[in-house]
Amino acid sequence: MGWMGRLTLDYRPDDEGRTIALDRHEGPLRVLQRLYPEGPGVCHHVLVHPPGGIVGGDRLEIEASLAAGSHALITTPSATRFYRSAGATATQSLRARLADGARLEWLPLETLVYDAALAENRMRFELAPGAEMMGWDLVALGLPGAGLPFRRGRYLQHLELPGRWLERGRLDAEADAALLDSPLGLAGRRLLATAWFAAGRPLSAARREALLEAARAHCAADPLLAASAGATAPEDGVVVLRLLAERVEPAFALLLKVWADWRRLAWGLPACPPRIWRT
Repeated sequence: MGWMGRLTLDYRPDDEGRTIALDRHEGPLRVLQRLYPEGPGVCHHVLVHPPGGIVGGDRLEIEASLAAGSHALITTPSATRFYRSAGATATQSLRARLADGARLEWLPLETLVYDAALAENRMRFELAPGAEMMGWDLVALGLPGAGLPFRRGRYLQHLELPGRWLERGRLDAEADAALLDSPLGLAGRRLLATAWFAAGRPLSAARREALLEAARAHCAADPLLAASAGATAPEDGVVVLRLLAERVEPAFALLLKVWADWRRLAWGLPACPPRIWRT
């Protein structure tokens, strides 16, 4: 039997415009801090999993509800680690529901998938017509720098905006060895990252193009990632940036630049990186 952790988050504005947050947890998954570094309107939440890693049989579930007018930025203090499994699958799932006028920034640090892990990471974002969000997901397969490459195990990634955008990928270290190493696949790179901006209704053509151009400009200017990063709009209300890298740090640095520009262009807000990213 593995650990079962459940965290419920409820965001709503009070009468003075402050985004207040209520949380309830079961098991080893909880809120570390609630901060307001950019004023009362945006709640920064840091989520922690005290055991430090997810092993076979563990299930972590996060449910987030954002009422109209609320704005939450959710992150983690360190990487999410899926450790080696003896046979059972480890699962982390997120379901976020945004009401009209709500804003969400889902910005966890990277996910590390250790050799022989059996893991699933599922994310579902339900946006009302006036809701908007941005998020990212960085996945590192194995720890090549520590001599622990991803040679066994499986990882499933599920990212969904119901009825509008669905990305579902399954990587098997042994069965997909050719895909992982081929120039037509990951070309030996073991860091996969996706960033997205999504709205509950179609974006105007001008707004969508501005977001795309900002992402593409940062990709083109990056000497390490220019050839392995690109931005598209798979749906009228969704802009997506994808990239491959050999290490987490350059990918994270690029995503930070894109996030800062998207925040400014879409919401007129300056970047306010969570302090915990700098510790």
